[in-house]
Amino acid sequence: MENKDKKAQLSELMDTTMSKIREMVDANAIIGQPITTPDGVTLIPISSVSFAFGSGGSDYGKSVDKFGGGGGAGVRINPVAFLIVKDGVTRVMPVAMPAYGAVERVLDMVPEAFDRVESFLAKRKEEKDIF
Repeated sequence: MENKDKKAQLSELMDTTMSKIREMVDANAIIGQPITTPDGVTLIPISSVSFAFGSGGSDYGKSVDKFGGGGGAGVRINPVAFLIVKDGVTRVMPVAMPAYGAVERVLDMVPEAFDRVESFLAKRKEEKDIF
């Protein structure tokens, strides 16, 4: 019977933690409430939500009736874009451009560099075939 009681305690701990996460993360955190400006433009915020969750418990001490447990969660909400509705036309406006460093630039240039090298080699081969 003790084992079932400990499982119930752990289950209750996990249920409480998950219910708190449900309170923090709902559909309104991802698709926000529409905002209407005085000139008739409607803005709808769009966000990215990530969360992590951990929970656990164990017996401790010399007495077997002692139970210790803990749980935790983390939530991250990042604004991504706005849907802009004006005169029946909907547009997506990103909040910020993605970070663009040297590595990203090099990776973006690789396909173009391959095309140029391929073109150069094809020209060289053509020239050899002509002469």
